[in-house]
Amino acid sequence: MNSNSRGKYRTKQREVILNYLIENKNRHVTVDEIIDHTKEMGSPVGKTTAYRYIDELEQKGIIRKYTIEKGICACYQYIDEEGKCQNHFHFKCKVCGELYHLDCSFLNTVKNHLCDNHGFEIDSSKTVFYGTCKKCLKKLGGKNE
Repeated sequence: MNSNSRGKYRTKQREVILNYLIENKNRHVTVDEIIDHTKEMGSPVGKTTAYRYIDELEQKGIIRKYTIEKGICACYQYIDEEGKCQNHFHFKCKVCGELYHLDCSFLNTVKNHLCDNHGFEIDSSKTVFYGTCKKCLKKLGGKNE
């Protein structure tokens, strides 16, 4: 393999990673999910290489890193042109561990109330509500069927 084809291979890996992040912009993905996807696409990438590129994308403001709990691996999300992910809360299911976007006008009202009436500005991109998602409640025979 000459250096030219090697450079193209690296560019293809980066393209596969970025496209995966863009295609999944409405959810948070882990580096392991990214690595699995590169394998499926025929452009496997190692963990070190994946983290290096992810760090580069984060520094450029293309993706956002979420670390919700200590000891739990971080997840990442592509930031679209509108910066949508910075403007909503998150919900983490204690059963399946999934992290969801929580777009809710009522919570925005609460956020505005806390700022206007109590002088406290909430960073909704770092605010996480913990509970049980609809899917898990259904499996457990809970209320939200």
